[in-house]
Amino acid sequence: MKRIGVTGHRSIPDRLLGHVESGLRAVFGSHEGPLEAFSSLAAGADQLFAAVALEHGADLTVVIPSGDYEESFEDAGALAGYRQLRHRAAQEVRMDFPHSTDEAYYAAGTFIAGSCDRLVAVWDGLPARGHGGTAEIVAYARALGKPVTVIWREGVTRD
Repeated sequence: MKRIGVTGHRSIPDRLLGHVESGLRAVFGSHEGPLEAFSSLAAGADQLFAAVALEHGADLTVVIPSGDYEESFEDAGALAGYRQLRHRAAQEVRMDFPHSTDEAYYAAGTFIAGSCDRLVAVWDGLPARGHGGTAEIVAYARALGKPVTVIWREGVTRD
């Protein structure tokens, strides 16, 4: 079974959403056979990745960073998306952190990067805004020798 993981920004500019969706569809469409997708289901890239993975018949593995993870969702729509996607997951992995902290996010991100055959990064190429951010997880995956597919459009900046 091929395993694909995700790391990415929570905020994706509207003008980039179509490009990101197309890129994710291309990643999943290029694989034959059974797929397992790893995501923490954070708002933005993680949820979009999970939805596309499920559309392509992948088994979804949800990696939950902390016991109070749901409380970290600032937007009701993102929380609803998290709950819907989590309900559709084939399996769930929980990190051993009681609270949502940068360390918990880093642990979840490195677990995903270490568990997959390929990491997809919805990433603007800039340094992480905090410990456990996209750039840090990309660097970790590359240090492990994992192939990383970056999906972003040059010249577009995050909000």
